[in-house]
Amino acid sequence: MKIKERAIVSLLCAVTICVSWSGFMSRNLPQDQRPCACERCLSEDDPWFMKRFNKSVEPFLSANYNLSEDDFSWWKGLWGEKTKFGTFRKLLDKVFLMIPPSPHVLEPSPDRCRTCAVVGNSGNLRKSHYGPLIDFHDIIIRTNAAHIKGFEADVGARTTHRVMYPESSVDLGDSTHFLMAPFKSIDFEWLLDALNTGYNATPEWIVNRKITANKDLVKIINPVFMRYVHDMWLEKEGYYPSTGFLALVLALHMCDEVSVFGYGADSDGNWSHYWEELVDKMVKTGGHPGNTEYEIIQKLHELQKLKFYTGF
Repeated sequence: MKIKERAIVSLLCAVTICVSWSGFMSRNLPQDQRPCACERCLSEDDPWFMKRFNKSVEPFLSANYNLSEDDFSWWKGLWGEKTKFGTFRKLLDKVFLMIPPSPHVLEPSPDRCRTCAVVGNSGNLRKSHYGPLIDFHDIIIRTNAAHIKGFEADVGARTTHRVMYPESSVDLGDSTHFLMAPFKSIDFEWLLDALNTGYNATPEWIVNRKITANKDLVKIINPVFMRYVHDMWLEKEGYYPSTGFLALVLALHMCDEVSVFGYGADSDGNWSHYWEELVDKMVKTGGHPGNTEYEIIQKLHELQKLKFYTGF
């Protein structure tokens, strides 16, 4: 048997043993005392985790959400935003005439198990053969312009949610949720036009002027949630969290079991995407602290708050 095949078999065996043991422990609890129907449910029993995880923070904006001026000031500082708070609120009112005004996140239930696969874009996914395992999950979250066609064996074929901002946008299928990560007011103006007649404002802005997406499945990541991830999870390191790390913390709020794939540098230490090689090898992770985010994912794996598949 080849080395890669042996590695995959060993990985699957290890996963099976871990799941079986956690299932045995979970089944000792009465059904009505368990927070979910999974073999292992996300729990808040660790001090390090509890210091960071705050279930009360609302992940998505709604038409009636009372965004404070303080949170707005933090958010608009990300890109030197000039828009006034009142103008911003009026812009949001227009957006919620187009998309659902009250996005809903299912709460854990003893009779339901929601599994999430958060799929990053790291080159370490190449030749990983994780595709079938990823597709097995209920919710599959991808980020930005992640390619799928031609890479299904390694990254899977399904996408239920995609976290994007205008500069990273792509067309989406009718059943895919568009989770927009807004970094500036113009992102909302783009959303209004790009899902309708097309964005034609000047000066020119390097974005897709028009995209295809189901308006009924559009949600906007709450600036308060973005601040929470930056302040509590990253302890204010870097300018802002990456879309990939936002997606991961979102999954912890949305799902009972979370599996993570495709994060971190590849085996050569490069931050290339699995579908392309970086021309400039000096390019790392921009304004967000990639190494810190990776270390937090490792810590969450050690605490058994998620399963982290590091690639080959």
